[in-house]
Amino acid sequence: MTWSAKQYVAFEDERTRPARDLLAAIPTREARSVVDIGCGPGNSTELLVERFPGANVQGLDSSTDMIDAARKRLPQLQFEVADMIDAARKRLPQLQFEVADIDQWADAGPFDVIFANAVLQWVPDHGALLPALAGKLAQGGSLAIQMPDNLNEPSHRLMREVAANGPWASKLAGAAGQRTEMADASAYFSMLRPHCSRVDVWRTTYHHQLAGGASGVVEWFKGSGLIPFLSPLTETERAEYLTHYLAEVAKAYPALADGSVLLPFPRLFIVATR
Repeated sequence: MTWSAKQYVAFEDERTRPARDLLAAIPTREARSVVDIGCGPGNSTELLVERFPGANVQGLDSSTDMIDAARKRLPQLQFEVADMIDAARKRLPQLQFEVADIDQWADAGPFDVIFANAVLQWVPDHGALLPALAGKLAQGGSLAIQMPDNLNEPSHRLMREVAANGPWASKLAGAAGQRTEMADASAYFSMLRPHCSRVDVWRTTYHHQLAGGASGVVEWFKGSGLIPFLSPLTETERAEYLTHYLAEVAKAYPALADGSVLLPFPRLFIVATR
C-alpha cells in the first residue's frame, strides 16, 4: 500500500481528536519510555511529548512518506518541548522516528506507554499481537489502542461493492482483506485481561462534518480506507473507480443544507494497564 502524509493530514484535526481522547484515558501518570506505533506524520507523537515531558519518545511507521513527514515536524516539536522542559527544569526528551513493521517489531521494552492510534486494523492476528504488545509494558504501564470499527459502514461496504462490480474486479480481489476483521469488545477484553491488571474497552461514534458533500467523504478515505483499492489500479482505472464510488457515496451520505455532510465514524478504544 502507498500512504500519503499530505492526503492524511488534510483532515488532521478530525483524525487527531480520537488520539486526544485515547490519551486522556491513559491512567499512567509518569513515563520514561514511550512508543507511538503507527505514528503517521507525527501528530499523535506530538501529543505524547506534551503529555509525558522528559520521556524518551519513539515513533514507528511502516510508511517512509509518513516518517519523512514526522521527521520534518520534529525540529519545531523539539523547539517547543525545549521551552517547556526548560521551564520545568527537566531534560529535553529524546525523539526518534523509524520505519518499521509493527508485526516484526522486536524491541522488548519495557515501555511505560505503547500508543497505537488507528493502525492495528492493518495488522493481522490480534489474538497474538495484543498480548505480545502487553508483554512489552513496564509494571504500571499502559497499552492504548484506537481502531476504526467501520467495515460495515456504507463507506466501506461501497468500496467492496464497486471493487467487485467493475473491470478491475480481478485486480482488487484481495483489497478488502488488507483490513483485519475486528473482534468484539468482550474478545479484546479477554485477550488482554490475563496480562493486565486493568482493561477498559469502549466504542465511540464520531460525526465528522466534511465540506464538499460526498466529495469530502471520498477525500477522507483516499488517505486511509481506499488505499488498498486504489494502489493496484492504473491512473485511468483509479479515476473510473473513484467516479463510481463517488456516485454511490452521494446516495449513502446526502448533503446537508449547507452542502457539507456528516460522516458517522465508529471507533473502538482499548486501554490496558499492566
